[in-house]
Amino acid sequence: MALLGSILKRPKVKWGLLAALILLAVAYLAIAFFIAQGLTGAERNPQEGHPTDFGLEWEDVAFHGRDQDVQLSGWYIPGRGQGVEDSPHVIFVHGLSSVRSGGEGEALELASRLVEEGYNLLLFDLRGHGSSEGDQISGGYFERWDVLGAYDYLVEEREATAGKVGLMGYSMGGVTSILAAVEEQGIAAIVADSPFAAATDLIVQEASRKTPFPSWLIPAFIPVTSLMAKAIYGIDIGALNAEKAVMQLGYPLLIIHGEEDERVPIDHGERVASAAQEGTIFWSTDAPGHVESFANYPDEYFRRVNQYFKARLE
Repeated sequence: MALLGSILKRPKVKWGLLAALILLAVAYLAIAFFIAQGLTGAERNPQEGHPTDFGLEWEDVAFHGRDQDVQLSGWYIPGRGQGVEDSPHVIFVHGLSSVRSGGEGEALELASRLVEEGYNLLLFDLRGHGSSEGDQISGGYFERWDVLGAYDYLVEEREATAGKVGLMGYSMGGVTSILAAVEEQGIAAIVADSPFAAATDLIVQEASRKTPFPSWLIPAFIPVTSLMAKAIYGIDIGALNAEKAVMQLGYPLLIIHGEEDERVPIDHGERVASAAQEGTIFWSTDAPGHVESFANYPDEYFRRVNQYFKARLE
């Protein structure tokens, strides 16, 4: 021990240890920053369908998020039938790395059924996705302003009636819808398909998916990564909590979740539904993956969504 102590007291050894500690600290901060950058980096994908594929009338539209930071691109699809001008409006909100058409055009397929019921629809790309501006994502933190911008567009340009606007959100889009509705009383209905309850519960999984680091290593960097996300990008990861936010809504929701969902386990949807207003409907399916209930049960899916929106918006 005495020998070790004398070695550590040598100037070269002390400076060597200090240099090693500095290098470790720099490496730690660099990895934490890389993870934060990976979590917030946009991943653009092409549309997987177009309204014309389903014989729909449509119009290209552009508007800004309520925070005025980015311009967003979308399709406005009018409902069919008499008196559609006074019919409810539904905004579709896609998930992470998806687009307004939905995977394999599934959002458009559901839209084609809803327009037959007279709903006027707005499908748009969130910031950092599809044709919309932006090069960063935030798990719903800033995207809520995109949804609110879509709501403002409908009210100001399409004469939508406050209280007759609903949201159809998928995965992150479901959470984004809940966060947006807390800010806007004119939104009166939300269908959330496969929402996460809290982003902090999924951050390790998502970081390992979007960065080269293994899942066992990432937890050691999460505290600093979260601080960097707030300090550098202005994103409060802790605020991405649908389970808490839904308590502020004064109406029931329709929550849909697949029992075999490995990306966002079904207990997330259960937690959101349990925290929501009395009367909230939780529909679980045996769909084999994430946001796959419509693909497996399109008729039942449409029936439930249509029934919910009619009860809330008409």
